[in-house]
Amino acid sequence: MLTVKLVKGLAGKKKDQIAVAESLGLRKVGDVTVQPDNEATKGKIFKISHLVEVTKN
Repeated sequence: MLTVKLVKGLAGKKKDQIAVAESLGLRKVGDVTVQPDNEATKGKIFKISHLVEVTKN
C-alpha cells in the first residue's frame, strides 16, 4: 500500500492533473489517502509527482 499526501495546491494546474488528484481522493492541501501499490496507481502518481508526497506502508 502507498500513502499519498497532497503537498501543493491544485489551483492553476492542468485539468487532467486536477482530475488525477481527485481520482486519488486528493482535493485540498494536506489530504492523505492510502492507495494500492499497482501500476495504475503508480501512473497516476507519476502524472502529479510534483504535487504529492508518497510513502510506502
